[in-house]
Amino acid sequence: MDDEETLQEIARALEELSQEMPLLFPAHPRTLNRIKHSHLSFGATMLVEPMGYLEFLGLMARSRLVLTDSGGIQEETTALGIPCITLRNNTERPVTVKMGTNRLVGTSREGIVSAGLAAWRRHGGSCRTPELWDGKTAGRIVDVIERWLSSRSGHATGSTLSLQEQMR
Repeated sequence: MDDEETLQEIARALEELSQEMPLLFPAHPRTLNRIKHSHLSFGATMLVEPMGYLEFLGLMARSRLVLTDSGGIQEETTALGIPCITLRNNTERPVTVKMGTNRLVGTSREGIVSAGLAAWRRHGGSCRTPELWDGKTAGRIVDVIERWLSSRSGHATGSTLSLQEQMR
């Protein structure tokens, strides 16, 4: 968002997409400031202040499509099974692209609009969740720690409750 030309391309794309679908843009304060001073039109896109993590996660969970430049959001939409359009040319989360939940489209108006409309009209699709993204990671970590602690003490935990049992 620091590059004026990129901001203009994204604004034109969101303006066009907002004619087809409702758009909510929780923008970073610095981005909101740049938008206010640029006098760009985002059409019917609703620009709002940033949200807290849980509020934003709830919003994503109820969304039909998410457009972002954030790597973390690429992961969260994948875990939620929500199609994601990433406004970048690369990603640190290639598994999200491989699973079909995320599509890299760059920052051109044409790429954003084309991918956004296709995902919106498809309404869902063949999104797959990566192996082990099942919400049971904490339990697997506890198991590994218990095995490691047991091997260091030279004997099993016996009658003491396991960490997993204590967490229940």
